[in-house]
Amino acid sequence: MANIGLIIAGGVGARMGQDIPKQFLNVYDKPVIVYTMEAFQKHPDIDAIEIVCVDEWQGALKAYAKQFGIAKLENVVSGGKNGQDSIRNGLYDIAERHHSDDDIVLIHDAIRPMVSQEIITDNIKVCREHGNAITVVPCTAAMLKTYDSLSTTEQVPRDNLKITQTPQAFFLNEIVEAHKEALSKGITNSVASCTLYIELGRKLYMSRGSEKNLKLTTTEDIEIFKALLNAKKDEWLH
Repeated sequence: MANIGLIIAGGVGARMGQDIPKQFLNVYDKPVIVYTMEAFQKHPDIDAIEIVCVDEWQGALKAYAKQFGIAKLENVVSGGKNGQDSIRNGLYDIAERHHSDDDIVLIHDAIRPMVSQEIITDNIKVCREHGNAITVVPCTAAMLKTYDSLSTTEQVPRDNLKITQTPQAFFLNEIVEAHKEALSKGITNSVASCTLYIELGRKLYMSRGSEKNLKLTTTEDIEIFKALLNAKKDEWLH
């Protein structure tokens, strides 16, 4: 019975306007992806880590893993042409080594480096109790619907809305089977594991996320990440 962290680092960071993928940007002398790996490395219930990585950065990633003591790293595989492809590549590789019906995989964005130990713990707990677990936070903003990206006459009631994050946990055998079913049905570009399950008509369960578990998509997100790191340092001083 293993809990395996599958970290997806296949993106090239075009929206941030940087020459290097955003998961490899240095923040306080440490690449973003190292913060993410460390979160899974130090969690006592995570048994192994797999990373899907841009081909030309795999050597650097392995060097960083060695430098920062990521001893749970089992393998690094290539990304695909989109997120669904990349996740499937990682899942298929994991399934070659892990065969127990009780093995679960936690699929996580490399660019969510502030994932807490509590989030990982609850993700595992809900998955083992209900069969899967999608990390979510409440929707606290007014939600408007637009058809032209400029104007609106509709709101979407927020009471029943949740904002998804990662990790998203599944029993390994089941998520591998789901990806095979998706391919057989022509589903090839689902934006996330949770949306893949929805497209297949499957029920999902939710675990607790955090507003601090932000996704680094823009340069402004990097500034927020730095502020959160500094806040954490201040906590250590008290």
